Formats: sequence, structure tokens, C-alpha cells
Amino acid sequence: STHKHNILKEELNRIDFATFSSPQSFAAFVASKRDGTQEDSRSSWCCCGQTFKEHSAIHKHVARTHDTEIQQLTQATYKCLLNQLEEEPEAQQLNEQSVISFNVFLPFSGPGTVLLYYHYCQLEDPHVICAWQKALCEKLHLTGKVRVATEGINGTVGGTNMATNLYIEAMCSHPLFKMDKEDFKTSDGGAECFTDLRIGVYKEIVPMGVDPDVISYQLAGVHLEPEEFHKEVEALLAEGDSCSDTILLDCRNFYESKIGQFTRCLAPDIRKFSYFPDYVDQNLELFKDKKVLMYCTGGIRCERGSAYLRSKDVCKEVYQLKGGIHKYLEQYPEGFYRGKLFVFDERYAISSNSDVISDCRYCSCPWDKYELCSTQFCCQLVLSCPSCRQNGHTACCPTCQTKGQAKSEASPAVLHHKEECECTCGRPRIPQDV
Repeated sequence: STHKHNILKEELNRIDFATFSSPQSFAAFVASKRDGTQEDSRSSWCCCGQTFKEHSAIHKHVARTHDTEIQQLTQATYKCLLNQLEEEPEAQQLNEQSVISFNVFLPFSGPGTVLLYYHYCQLEDPHVICAWQKALCEKLHLTGKVRVATEGINGTVGGTNMATNLYIEAMCSHPLFKMDKEDFKTSDGGAECFTDLRIGVYKEIVPMGVDPDVISYQLAGVHLEPEEFHKEVEALLAEGDSCSDTILLDCRNFYESKIGQFTRCLAPDIRKFSYFPDYVDQNLELFKDKKVLMYCTGGIRCERGSAYLRSKDVCKEVYQLKGGIHKYLEQYPEGFYRGKLFVFDERYAISSNSDVISDCRYCSCPWDKYELCSTQFCCQLVLSCPSCRQNGHTACCPTCQTKGQAKSEASPAVLHHKEECECTCGRPRIPQDV
């Protein structure tokens, strides 16, 4: 209920979990080790079979020895908090002192993780979930992007290992989502992989541009586990050119498939996923009576993409890779997906194999590390190798670089709106692959 989630937000805002550097929190843990048998005014602390007579000694011991124990207590405390919040609103009587009595703190530095997930479910009031997400992410010092809609939630967030583990616990404990840990794809990273935290309510949790009430995720194709998908691709490759009734379809954007893709796939030359429905409409003959194997980064675009393709009633069968490329690479890092996996954060790509399948925009040497176009008003990504960058080729194309220099010289203090470059505008919006 709305009241229930308001209480959750209020309590998350009120209780300070980020007390890693708080003297009070650390002192509380040390105080629990005080030797209460002494009758004089002198203090000592007993811990791990040792007696410490100086503050500095017990402090060093706790910091060096009990970090794991404290982190476990933090998880237990947070789980306890979530369990209380799942009870009836009338029973929501959280006691901050009982939480502090666990003598815990939550570290927000150290090794980090980036999470990628989605979950389709009916949300009556997505604005309430949005407020809960903001409170939760802020308390855990997470950055990233979360989209909430009446059809569910889709997000990618980064933070420390402890913070992301607690986030997973919160999502799995939420009665509306009922998610499993297997629903989250993980990669090395952290809060630094995103510039900020963006959480909002949208019509769709993945922007395909089609009303989810018209084409629902419930119409999606058959989900294949990575092992099943791997066998299907293996059989397709074994048949070679003689196989004409199966299409291995990449439903990502051209800059994603350019640096990594499955062997012998069809990768539409589209700039946005919102172009995918038009691509299907203009290439229906391509899919007629075909068996289609679809894949994307984490699986979410296939949910809506396969549903749209199935709604056209032209394919023989439509399958999709469950968990996307992320889950496939966890089991088959040297499998049939070659090259990098594009990700929507400051890393741009992650890798599981050493193949480089793309090349430099300027000299055509093998290169697959994206950087933003150096022209201030351009929003394109560019593959420019170190040698070409050293020679000044830092824009997405020569035209953009010249245009950027002219605008900078004419009005260096004016901030231009982001715009598409001619190198993108010049390509067909919807390619004809028939």
C-alpha cells in the first residue's frame, strides 16, 4: 500500500546506515567489549581472548579483525528492517535504538559491482516505487539509472560490493517483485561507472515506443537458457550456408553490435531500439516462416521485441536468450559471442574474450574502445585508435570535427544542445535487409 511504502521511505531516510566513519558507531562496538568485572575507574576491553588496556589498542584490533563480522551484522540488521517493513502498516514501529544496538556500520569504499536487472510485474502506483528506489539507492550510495512503470522495473546501478548485495536483498525481499538473486547480472565496477543517480517513472521500462497495453511482454517468445541457446547456435553454425530457415537476430543498436556479436547473426543497422518495430514491419518477408533466435544485452529488449515480432504472425518460431548476453558469457566466456559487450555506463564495454571485431573509424586498424565524440554538441560515440587520436582525429567523423571547431571559434561560451551528426543522419533510419 501507499502508506506502507511511505513508512519505508521515511524510515530509510531517518536511519543512517552510512556510519562507517562515525565515532559513535565504532565506539558502540568497542563499548560492547568493555570488561564489566572491574571495580575501579580504570578501563580495559576483552576480545578474542585478549585484554586491551588502551583505547588505541582495542580500536586497531576491532578495525583489523572484525570487519567481516560487522558486515554480516549489517546484512542481518538490514534484513530485519525489511522484514519489519513487510508487516502490516499498523505494526510499523521501527526502533532506531534497536538497530544501533547491533553495533554495525556500512563501508562505502572498496571493491565494487555494477548490477543489471529487470522485472515485469503489475505496479498500481509506480510513483511510490520510484520514491522507495530513490531513498534506498541514496542510503546505499548507489549511482545509476532505474526506470519504473506500471509494467515493472528496469535498472542498472553501481556501488560497493556490500551496498549492491544489500540492494539485491531489498529487491528480493520486496513483496511486489519477489525477485531471485539469479535475476541480477553482475560485473566489476562501482558507483564511479555512472555520473549520477537517475530514477523516474515512464510509460515503458524499455523504450520501444509501443504501448505496453497493446503489445505486452506476456506475448514474448520462448525463453532459452544459455545452455539451450548455445546448442541452437552451435547447430546453426554446423549447417553453415545450407541453413536457410533460422535467423540469429541481434535486437540491439548498431554501435552495440559493432564491437561484439554472435557469429553469423543478423544485426540491424538501427540507432535506437525504438526503431525496431519499424524494422520488423519493413522486413516482414525476411522473417516469414523462419525460426528466430533473438538476443540482447540482458534480456529485456527481447521481451518486448519478441512479443512485437510474434504479433505479426509470420514466424514459424520465436526464441530468446534468457538473461541476455550477460548470462551467456558467465557460462561461455569463449563461446559463440565474440568481441566486447556494450554497457550503458561510463565503461562503455566489458569483455570476456580477447577478440576485436571492429576497427578504427579513421585508419581501419583493429580497435573497439569507444569514447565520446570530442565535439561539444555531438552525442555520438567514436572508435578512434590512440595513433589517430594523437593526430587529432577525436570526433565521430571529419565533418563533425570541422563543424565543432567552427562553432567553438564562433561562440566558445555558448552551450549547444546535443544533436545527431551527419554521419548518423545520413544512414537509412530503417535498413532494408530483405
